[in-house]
Amino acid sequence: MKKSLMILIVISLLIVPVLADVGACDLKAKLLNQDPFPAIPGESVRLVFQIDGVDNPNCGRVDFTLIESYPIKIEQGTSAVTSIDSGVFVRNFGNFFLAPYTVIIDEDALDGQNQIEAFLDAQNSPSKIIDFDVTVEDSRADFEVSIRDYVASEREITFEILNIAESDIESLTIEIKKQDNIAVKGSNRNIVGSLDANEDTTFSFEATPQDGDIDLDIYYTDKIGVRRNVQKTVNYDSSYFTDRARDENGSNGPIYWVVGIIVILGIWWFLRRKKKHSVHHAKHGHHGASHHKKR
Repeated sequence: MKKSLMILIVISLLIVPVLADVGACDLKAKLLNQDPFPAIPGESVRLVFQIDGVDNPNCGRVDFTLIESYPIKIEQGTSAVTSIDSGVFVRNFGNFFLAPYTVIIDEDALDGQNQIEAFLDAQNSPSKIIDFDVTVEDSRADFEVSIRDYVASEREITFEILNIAESDIESLTIEIKKQDNIAVKGSNRNIVGSLDANEDTTFSFEATPQDGDIDLDIYYTDKIGVRRNVQKTVNYDSSYFTDRARDENGSNGPIYWVVGIIVILGIWWFLRRKKKHSVHHAKHGHHGASHHKKR
């Protein structure tokens, strides 16, 4: 009897740790995928999290909750909570399940690693907050645009554009759509080409502007190959482009030509008259000498 009791005690001592191990709910989570990588401020990104340890039925119901705070905002109509009953393998046929989310990156998110958080909770396990890093890189460009010149006689307006971002761009194209303050003749699109960060260039249109705001549509391809569009407004003030010294010199040009031609004709007429007078005088002197000799 004592021997049987001792055997039962030994068996129970061996079984208890095993049962304890089976009953332990150990959940872990990681960010499995980010698309696109890096994320772009102001745009959406798809995040997929992997939650491990859900094969243990003793965890009960498992909830993964993505916390909506800077620099992410969960896409409208999407739940922040993804749940599963532990011990169920239908979803993934493994000891983990996936929690996908589509979030919007804040427009002011900084380049580099940006920290986000999530709650991981189970019925038989303490809740915990887990940190993840989302990689952000601002590939967008920004521009300063101004009117550099307008030549009324040629109806040519010249703009100057400066890439004030830290990103080089390709296929820069400017378009002026129909609007009240400017009438464009010919093509309303101007293909500029590439423009590096902190570099500027000019482009021109044949147009007749009026005082006021002019809207420009700027298209470009960023360094990750995305075609983007931004609109800029510049103000045209005709007073800056009238009564300039070069305009006055240009307007007096025809007068100078006329004066020059008159001076040349005057000199030619004077020389011609002088030449005729010399010839006439020479002839007159020759006849007088002959007449004196006959006498």
